[in-house]
Amino acid sequence: MNELSLKVMDKDSHTLAAVGPGMFVNLAFTREYRPGDRIILEVESPGVFCEIRFDDAMIPAVVYIDQRAVEYQVPFGEQKQVYSDKSFSGSNHLVTARILDAQEASTRRNLALNPYDQHEESGMYPHARANVETRGESVFAARNAIDGTFANQSHGNYPFQSWGINRRPDAELTLDLGLECCIDLIRLTTRADFPHDNYWTEATLLFSDGREIQIPLGKEMEPQSFPVDVVTRTITVKNLKLAPGLSPFPALTQIEAWGTPANPVA
Repeated sequence: MNELSLKVMDKDSHTLAAVGPGMFVNLAFTREYRPGDRIILEVESPGVFCEIRFDDAMIPAVVYIDQRAVEYQVPFGEQKQVYSDKSFSGSNHLVTARILDAQEASTRRNLALNPYDQHEESGMYPHARANVETRGESVFAARNAIDGTFANQSHGNYPFQSWGINRRPDAELTLDLGLECCIDLIRLTTRADFPHDNYWTEATLLFSDGREIQIPLGKEMEPQSFPVDVVTRTITVKNLKLAPGLSPFPALTQIEAWGTPANPVA
């Protein structure tokens, strides 16, 4: 039987609280977080889908774990600007994780959703990366495009974080699902802070088998949907064509990839 453990460690790697092993673990942590604190999720046998909730003010997410231990840095300072003020605040926290069975793991869902994604790859998927992020600021990081926050009528701090491209004409964002998945629908929500923003008229979707699909985009506030039929581990959004004569600031608020894992129990 595969089991999980959770713990909170400080900047000096001292264990502050721990629970597990078990298939469903709940860790209560009763002090304020401090810079350098980390949440550690340990898996007895990697290659498993888990539902995690690293803060009780955030939504749960189903993630794929391919390492024995995943480390999540509790956000502070500039990194905290993309989170609600309620998250990771106060002195009473609940961290949860549970292993999904094959039936749950194979349910159709938005496989791109991961509000706990971090800038560096950690062994927890989905994960977003990009070849550019405006000024290296957290409010324009790639991970914002998969955090499940769709507010797009402004830009900057939560809830208006987005993926910003710093005016790069060759900007690309790659969504890594961690394993091959059967995708039937992709939705893009572009930022719509008009007239500050511009928009893209076209993009290319590149899949891990080398297949490419061109999609049209418009000046929309709501998600734009594109039916597909692919089996892929990665989705790259590239060849972004900027609408002429407007602002130089387009951005992506969310990417969704709806479907099921090709093999829900690895």
